[in-house]
Amino acid sequence: MKIEVGAYEAKTKLPQLLRGVQVGKRYTITNRGVAIADLVPAEGAKRHEAAAAVAQMKVFMAKNALPGWDIKKLIEEGRA
Repeated sequence: MKIEVGAYEAKTKLPQLLRGVQVGKRYTITNRGVAIADLVPAEGAKRHEAAAAVAQMKVFMAKNALPGWDIKKLIEEGRA
């Protein structure tokens, strides 16, 4: 969901808007009611978050591995 913000308000509240972007909010900046720009999270930030999530998943899987279970075999059995 994008939130519309006037250009003057965006200028005066930029730090607050940037904090919102950090938590995933998206803003459309308008000038006299006409959309002129979008303020959205950077693509690099998304890649970094995805890489961190994969690393956390690998750590979780290593800590919670069940000895003697073959995950690929279980997946194949589920498809049958």
